[in-house]
Amino acid sequence: MAEYLASIFGTEKDKVNCSFYFKIGACRHGDRCSRLHNKPTFSQTIALLNIYRNPQNSSQSADGLRCAVSDVEMQEHYDEFFEEVFTEMEEKYGEVEEMNVCDNLGDHLVGNVYVKFRREEDAEKAVIDLNNRWFNGQPIHAELSPVTDFREACCRQYEMGECTRGGFCNFMHLKPISRELRRELYGRRRKKHRSRSRSRERRSRSRDRGQEIVKDLVDSEPCHFYCMSARKCCSLTKQVHNEIFFKDGLLNKNL
Repeated sequence: MAEYLASIFGTEKDKVNCSFYFKIGACRHGDRCSRLHNKPTFSQTIALLNIYRNPQNSSQSADGLRCAVSDVEMQEHYDEFFEEVFTEMEEKYGEVEEMNVCDNLGDHLVGNVYVKFRREEDAEKAVIDLNNRWFNGQPIHAELSPVTDFREACCRQYEMGECTRGGFCNFMHLKPISRELRRELYGRRRKKHRSRSRSRERRSRSRDRGQEIVKDLVDSEPCHFYCMSARKCCSLTKQVHNEIFFKDGLLNKNL
């Protein structure tokens, strides 16, 4: 029985736990949901709730008419927002594996930003700090999210351009950033990784060279313990013999 319950946990067959919250970290029923929303106590992923304001949804003139926003302006606005948040997360809290922004219109998903850190400790630190900060004149509401695999949380029909539910779909409609920004953000990360790798390689080569120098010095000097320069001791044995010899004062180093 326990194995069966574990196998259906978070699926549609689970009558106790909400499958939508488990997959997406949000549910349209909210606190009124008849199933449990098991909020994680640790996770790599955090959710910043309703933080992205789509200018297309909020731009209105004084007379209440909606202002037209071009696609170019929309993308520029979104790229600026994405870069600002992504950079802040990495510089202040830790390495970000993935960041996604919902383009949905439903109250439980609209403007949600999901940030998946490389380390759970960084995610926990981010949630604690962000809940004491403001963004764009509004307090930030951050929480740990159960989402770890965004492929399960995303609407596959939307990705193929076939979703009939539109912005009110209950699966994530992720808003893409421009190719230029993707290259800039993730190219910057690759450069950092290469720089760290080169630094580690240099330190490793430096240690190896130091070990080779010590080995050469040991190999080149005689084994004083036996008072024979021709004795064939291995390097480590010779080093130990000579340390014992010098320590016991059996040889005057000035001779």
